[in-house]
Formats: sequence, structure tokens, C-alpha cells
Amino acid sequence: METPLLQGLGLHKAFGPTQALAGAGLDLAAGEIVAVMGPSGSGKSTLLHCLSGIVRPDEGEVLFRGRELSGMSDAERSALRRTEFGFVFQFGQLVPELTCLENVALPLRLGGMKRRPAEALATTWLDRLEVGDAAGSRPGEVSGGQGQRVAVARALITGPAVIFADEPTGALDSLSGELMMRLLTETARQTDAAVLLITHEPRVAAYSDREVVVRDGRTREPAVTR
Repeated sequence: METPLLQGLGLHKAFGPTQALAGAGLDLAAGEIVAVMGPSGSGKSTLLHCLSGIVRPDEGEVLFRGRELSGMSDAERSALRRTEFGFVFQFGQLVPELTCLENVALPLRLGGMKRRPAEALATTWLDRLEVGDAAGSRPGEVSGGQGQRVAVARALITGPAVIFADEPTGALDSLSGELMMRLLTETARQTDAAVLLITHEPRVAAYSDREVVVRDGRTREPAVTR
């Protein structure tokens, strides 16, 4: 059986007296899209933060390509999040002082690429996500749907192995959300990126290959999966 690209085993995480994760686990294969569902406060976002190395679990292991994240230095985990992992959050989290083009090019610039080739590649990704006309605008000057597609372009530009998407349509109307999800999943499949999708919306989870439910800090898969 093929080793998962990303794997969380027996994850526990508490914030003071609140137990956010209580033995949660999840496997993600290369190129797979998995929706993590559950009510507010169930531990969905904490699971994503542990799996992406943003937060260290109190107990359990997170393995990426067989290597445990907790065994990496802070610099190694930061480099991993900059190159192998991409992130799309509910409100995009674009840098407001930069243009959309500069936001998309930012991961490449942080990795040492010169401005002109970085922005040339960013232009290609903006066009691919159907927001090329927003290149010269700042995030506050574009719609929420456009901003989220800019965030997707930024997440994909480094060719990451895993995209972590935390409620990516939560701030969008249904039409913008559907367009954003179609472009995200189509582009991820074309680049063979795995997607870990945090959502509470069945219409968003429908874009995934399978679903994992989080409740009370524990994970399970529904009896019927796609």
C-alpha cells in the first residue's frame, strides 16, 4: 500500500483547559482532495494547523513524505510551508500594501527569485485563475471572489505538494464560491497537488474525493465515501 504523502497519527492538542484534538488522525495521498467537515469548534482548523506545521501537537505525529515535522527545526518547517505547502484562508490574507501581482509573486521573491521572472510567472498564474485584469490592483480594490482567486494563485505558484484551504468560500457569495472552488480543484488536479479542504458546507465538500468528519476533536470517515 502506498505511503501517504501527509499523515497525522493520534493527534492531541489542548489550549488551556480546552481539548481541541483528542486523538485525531488523517491520511492524504498525493493528488487527492479531502474535505474535513464538522461543526464550529470541532477541531477542524486545529487539525489543519497541526498537519501544516503551524502548531505542534501535544501528542501524536505528523509525517510529510515519511518525515516527522516535529523533528524539523523552525527554519526547516518555515521552508516547508514556503515551498511544499500552499495556503488559502477564509479572508485571503493578502498583503494590502502590495498589488495582486506582487502578492502572487511574493513566495518566489522570498525564495530568492528575481523580480521580473517572479512577476512573469505570477502573471501566468493570475491569467490561469481568471484574474489577470486585477494584476495592478491592491487587494482592497478587488472583489472578495477575485481576492480569493489571487490567494489561490499565490498558493499554487511554488508548485506545492499540498494546498491547505481553510473555509476558502466562507466570505463569498454562492456564485463566487462555486467559481473559486472549480478553479482551485481543477488547477490542483492539473498540477497533481493534494488539497486539504476545511469546510462546513456540503456544496464545497462535494468537490472532494472523500470526506473526513471531525467531532469533539476526533476524526472519522462517513460509511459511504466517494
